[in-house]
Amino acid sequence: MDQGNTAFILIAAALVLLMTPGLAFFYGGLVKAKSVISMMMMSFGALGLIGVLWVLYGYAIAFPGAEGTIFPWAIDPTALGLSSLLETPEDAAYPPLAFVAFQATFAIITVALVSGAIADRAKFGAWMVFAGLWATIVYFPVASWVFNFGLAEDGSFAYGGWITHGLQDVFGVGAIDFAGGTAVHINAGAAALALALVLGKRVGFQKGVHVPHNPPFVLLGAGLLWFGWFGFNAGSELAADGTAALAFVNTIAAPAAALLAWLVVEKIKDGKPTSVGAASGAVAGLVAITPACASLQPIWAILLGLIAGAVCALAIELKFKWGFDDSLDVVGIHLVGGLIGTLYLGFFANGTGLFVGGDATQLLVQAIAAVAVLVYSFVIAYVIGFAIEKTMGFRVKNEDEIAGIDTVVHGEEGYVLADTKA
Repeated sequence: MDQGNTAFILIAAALVLLMTPGLAFFYGGLVKAKSVISMMMMSFGALGLIGVLWVLYGYAIAFPGAEGTIFPWAIDPTALGLSSLLETPEDAAYPPLAFVAFQATFAIITVALVSGAIADRAKFGAWMVFAGLWATIVYFPVASWVFNFGLAEDGSFAYGGWITHGLQDVFGVGAIDFAGGTAVHINAGAAALALALVLGKRVGFQKGVHVPHNPPFVLLGAGLLWFGWFGFNAGSELAADGTAALAFVNTIAAPAAALLAWLVVEKIKDGKPTSVGAASGAVAGLVAITPACASLQPIWAILLGLIAGAVCALAIELKFKWGFDDSLDVVGIHLVGGLIGTLYLGFFANGTGLFVGGDATQLLVQAIAAVAVLVYSFVIAYVIGFAIEKTMGFRVKNEDEIAGIDTVVHGEEGYVLADTKA
């Protein structure tokens, strides 16, 4: 066993876990002051629930072995509860549980991302039911489609499920998704759009009405997300080597460029570059580089960041034009950014991209992967959300939304500046 790589994976897992509290700050600063507890609790609720489900059966669905390279939905019954993974094989590069821990943090942050679309108006209990069902029916299988490790029929080692390994069998080139552009960002963004449609618009929804109550929280959250993202991207190599170093550098370059591009668009469009824009631009660049971080030269990573920052800055306006209330721009940043990063590889992926020595095949398989995950996640999320809304109810009453749902749902206030009982 390589103790260095084992330490690398465990540290990367800790960094990715930190992203969920970071997301709580990022989202918490963007909502109304009377909804900050509710917003942050949806991230922490996902952390608790998905962490447990992952150990019980999530890993067994996401990594079912060779079956997952053939079928889009499978399960390894021996991995339920992880009891079969306690021993480390003599020839293993790292303990199986190190990989289990790393992938658990991916599942947690993906579910938490969806919550930003329903800020200020969702019941916590309904959110938890949705989170458990969506993780089980959507995230765990989609993670298998992209990440599943297994053995091919000839006994050779196979990386990836049908999206990566399976498409390679058909087209000669598999879809590239190094750290989760499809499985995490397109997946979460599509589900966010579905929930935004199910729950409907916030009271008084229109441009300029709902403004972030705490920009410093947003900046803090973005900083924590960026810090944790190094574990997300570089850690996906599962080894401290040159590929991890390339992913690390690109995780600096792309979001830095996206931050600048977002601010330029903001200055041109609105007259002022904002702190929230800087934070959002960095996150857009991080989203876009996620699938591509190990397959691009740094110069192409900068170009990707510039494109993602500018396009996502414009894409967040679509909710006002098309009339859906994606509260915290999960669609405009994660769905759009994930699509940009995934499709960009079709043009600039090292060796296989259309403009760097390849042909249009890479672009084709990237599009197949993106569309498959988008449609599957959207449809299932809409069905789950609609069923919850029609049974237990997903949205709080309008009067509770106006009053602020922190006290109604959680019995707490985010800011108590004076003891009124004294």
